[in-house]
Amino acid sequence: MRVVSLLPSATEILFAIGAGDHVVGVTHECDFPAEATTRPALTSTLLPAELDAAGIDRHVRARIHSGSSLYGLDEVKLAALEPDLIVTQELCVVCAVSYEIVDRAAKRLRGDPRVVSLEPSSLEDVFATIAFLGDLVDAHDGAARLLASLRARIDALRAGVPAGRRPRLLVLEWTDPPMSAGHWTPGLIDLAGGVPVLGNPGANSRVMTWDEITAADPDVTVVAPCGFDLARTQREIAALPPDAARAFASLRALREGRAYAMDGNAFVNRPGPRLVDTAELFAAALAGDVPSGSDALGRVDPRPPG
Repeated sequence: MRVVSLLPSATEILFAIGAGDHVVGVTHECDFPAEATTRPALTSTLLPAELDAAGIDRHVRARIHSGSSLYGLDEVKLAALEPDLIVTQELCVVCAVSYEIVDRAAKRLRGDPRVVSLEPSSLEDVFATIAFLGDLVDAHDGAARLLASLRARIDALRAGVPAGRRPRLLVLEWTDPPMSAGHWTPGLIDLAGGVPVLGNPGANSRVMTWDEITAADPDVTVVAPCGFDLARTQREIAALPPDAARAFASLRALREGRAYAMDGNAFVNRPGPRLVDTAELFAAALAGDVPSGSDALGRVDPRPPG
């Protein structure tokens, strides 16, 4: 079977279950595992590279309002790959090339490839997706082994949660404007031993105000913007507008050294096997046990801006 994966999380799953040899095409964002980057990239972003978080938000809203896509799809390359299966998504118009574009392109291909849309909204949904893809590409054993390993790690994580009061954890999935943690993220916080603050379980992130955030005053804060690695996240925190920077600096979590920047692109925002890594990173943040030099999670400087 020849598989085109137009979703980074699906690409990760396919390689993790031992079906990487079936993958003949990916997106420009499919960067894990490293072998995925050897496959032809069929998509491109239409966002200007120089935009900051606020600029990206404005650009995205304008394009969505006008009905324009945020991604390009190379239909010539897609046709040349002659896929049997195309994996895409309808969950988020911001996260990947839209289902409508993929479906229209697929109908022009010879061979009538199957188009499958993945819509996980929780960790259990992700596990169901792993089993489903294992069935589709005849990698049942690989999927079963992966699921057993992930569930064993979850059991260990639950067993390690300290008894007593659970810290309240706020995860920001965007900085300007601030956005709540949606879909699977509140469940991961609970699994890690925390209480999600201002979350939106099973649904899209929502725009919040800094007044809401300061009123909630979480014990721990993790900033993990969608699509940003750790270094970019740290730069966006440092570049918060003055009012937002003052509000962020006023949080008890920041003053007490319990505020963290996180690689949201690799972990929080991809509904694949590394969501279990995300829960483990949340647990480390809740415990204040974050190793120095981590490229996934780093403490935010508690000094006030300026």
